[in-house]
Amino acid sequence: MSDDEQPRDHIVVDKEAPGDDNELEQNIKSRSTWIRLLFMLIIALFYAVSRPVVFAVILSQFLWVLFTAKTNKKLAVLGHSLALYTCEIIDFMTYNSEVKPFPFDSDWPSGD
Repeated sequence: MSDDEQPRDHIVVDKEAPGDDNELEQNIKSRSTWIRLLFMLIIALFYAVSRPVVFAVILSQFLWVLFTAKTNKKLAVLGHSLALYTCEIIDFMTYNSEVKPFPFDSDWPSGD
């Protein structure tokens, strides 16, 4: 390869392309993007709290079944609603949904 040739994976950015810098600048200055980041940080805290709660439900349900040989319906419903809530959090955090999970845009998911 000579000094004049660019590597095949090198992309030359056309500085003359209209709107590229302006679009990037608008994206960076977009208030809605920064507000979403704030919500994502808050919701990430909810996710962090939900993980030990899910573990406690799992452990409680296991112990219940161990000693009674039956599942606890209330724990099963709580576990299912926590699973749905976790799914809503992940959908929002990965930009698969614009609906903010409980307690912002939606109600607590029903585990029924």
